[in-house]
Amino acid sequence: MKEKVLNNKKNGMAMLLLFSALYLAAVGLVIFAGVKLDDGRMGFIPLLVLSILWLSVGWLPFCGLKVLKPQEALVLTLFGKYIGTLKEDGFYFVNPFCVAVNPAAKTKLNQSGDVDAGSNALLSAALSKNSEQAVEAVSKKISLKAMTLSNSRQKINDCLGNPVEIGIAVIWKVTDTAKAVFNVDNFKEYLSLQCDSALRNIVRLYPYDVAPGVDTTGDGVADEGSLRGSSELVAQRIRDEIQQKVEEAGIEIVEARITYLAYAPEIAAVMLQRQQASAIIDARKMIVDGAVGMVEMALERLSENHTVELDEERKAAMVSNLLVVLCGNRDAQPVVNSGSLY
Repeated sequence: MKEKVLNNKKNGMAMLLLFSALYLAAVGLVIFAGVKLDDGRMGFIPLLVLSILWLSVGWLPFCGLKVLKPQEALVLTLFGKYIGTLKEDGFYFVNPFCVAVNPAAKTKLNQSGDVDAGSNALLSAALSKNSEQAVEAVSKKISLKAMTLSNSRQKINDCLGNPVEIGIAVIWKVTDTAKAVFNVDNFKEYLSLQCDSALRNIVRLYPYDVAPGVDTTGDGVADEGSLRGSSELVAQRIRDEIQQKVEEAGIEIVEARITYLAYAPEIAAVMLQRQQASAIIDARKMIVDGAVGMVEMALERLSENHTVELDEERKAAMVSNLLVVLCGNRDAQPVVNSGSLY
């Protein structure tokens, strides 16, 4: 299905005034013909019939008046046949028998543009039947604005089998209204399903943290890709995956972003302990490296300045004491030796 944009003239106001004037004229002619009939002038019967007939069907042309705001579109069909799409903002008059089609009009997802679903539901329940039809007609418009879809968080196993919880926000917009309406049953639900599927397909290729021997790009070479460290790349791959799936639905994926990432609750405590242990090991390594450097510097300074001459045994004792002091978790308790060095 190929989109066909209608270039109708924006003559809605002129038609509104014309039909209103004709309706008022019909009311006046009914009154005028009735007065003449009371006077016995039977020649006004055809005029009276025509006026009553117009009053009966004269409301139909008003159904052809359509108002569009910026970044809105109406997909129109005539007796089941697609005739085109109105995209430019303005006040239009179209065939009164044309019907606007939007199968996703009543679909409410966790996305921008649907946050007022509750208030609309209360409003429609309080209105009369005619008002409900008017609200439904307005909802047939398709928004061409960039919208944000935030699906619920998913629990997915990464490439190492660890369960993680992840959520994404997808910025999207409709670019082809004909494809969105006619190629899929409901383009909002279709997009939501494809987002969940693409997220699962991409996340299972990456570990949560950098792991040795893992190939995340598919080139056969191990790399350092991870969900936490390569979030930009992961989001881009998710965006490309979704775009391939929704191309047929006339939807463009502007951007995809990871909004939430964490280990699943059942392993979160264990993984936290693992991270803490890794951090402690790294800290200890840094402390030992610094302590060894300080001991070497102390021995070199003592040797250069000839402050004191130490044999190998005393040097070993000094090194041991300094390392204990520098690497210990608690403050050292000094022992003062007031005697000779030996």
